Amino acid sequence: MNPKRTNVILCLSTLLILYTTLPLCAQIPREFKMINASINTKGDLVITASKTSSATDFDFLAGKWTMDNKRLKTRLNNCTEWIEYKSDDENFGPVLNGIANIDIYRTAYNQVNNKPYEGLTLRLFNPQTKLWSLYWVDSNVGVLDPPVVGSFEGSIGTFYCKDIFQGQPIIVMFTWDKTDPNNPVWSQAFSTDNGKTWEMNLTNTSHRITP
Repeated sequence: MNPKRTNVILCLSTLLILYTTLPLCAQIPREFKMINASINTKGDLVITASKTSSATDFDFLAGKWTMDNKRLKTRLNNCTEWIEYKSDDENFGPVLNGIANIDIYRTAYNQVNNKPYEGLTLRLFNPQTKLWSLYWVDSNVGVLDPPVVGSFEGSIGTFYCKDIFQGQPIIVMFTWDKTDPNNPVWSQAFSTDNGKTWEMNLTNTSHRITP
């Protein structure tokens, strides 16, 4: 066998072994793309609804769930260390005549203190704009975060807002993947350059609890 070809095969084999033995959290992609959203010439975040956006897009969440979570230890400083933990969630199904839903998130893990952690999500669908607004509040702060706004394009939902993180302007992106409605995947990413590049810092996979 050609010595050069042998060396190439050995290098590829080594890379494959290194990749497959990395912790799963280290293999998470860190680049995203804005969908149905852009920054205009004035620097405003412009979000449009998909043609198929519907008030039923989050109906799949109704019920009880267990969740596998991964959180970057620190954000926006090239951190590669992920913290993994368990949680549970209960979504109460559509309310307000079908244009909203609410869920409660609970976990023993708390990055701020040793108290049990709870969060609440309120999702509101605007029948005029066809956009969803997702609001989050947790037991550590007790203040609603700015809503991320967006819609589903097929089985992938993307939701955005402008915010400030440690004094730095950012764009926040939530992504929902309901390709498997019994095991949906959610993630959060931050961008410091108006959506050109992203760092994912939080993700979870939910598993439906069947009665």
